[in-house]
Amino acid sequence: VQLQASGGGFVQPGGSLRLSCSASGRTLSSYTTGWFRQAPGKEREFVAAFNRRTSTIYAGSVKGRFTISRDNAKNTINLQMNSAEPEDTAVYYCASGPASLIVSSMSTPARYDYWGRGTLVTVSS
Repeated sequence: VQLQASGGGFVQPGGSLRLSCSASGRTLSSYTTGWFRQAPGKEREFVAAFNRRTSTIYAGSVKGRFTISRDNAKNTINLQMNSAEPEDTAVYYCASGPASLIVSSMSTPARYDYWGRGTLVTVSS
């Protein structure tokens, strides 16, 4: 299984950016899939995820600003980032975990089996 994140770049505060994660070797809609991020000097943190039953959760810091979605035809997941803030600056990673991951475990990085290489998002004026 290989995951590849893309779409990172530079965005001004208040701006928008769309990240995508493509997969090979796994049908993402059949598994729990999510986004995590890691800022310089900080631990990796949860951003958003949904499981096979389409239960969706967001970190409190991004709720209402970010939207996770998936394109089953393209076997990709997306993260629409709106109202970007400097605190959103980080390397963003997509990850795929077990099909039956329960909601309370979806925000735990250790529960995910496969990780893509990250894509850097920089929010700055």
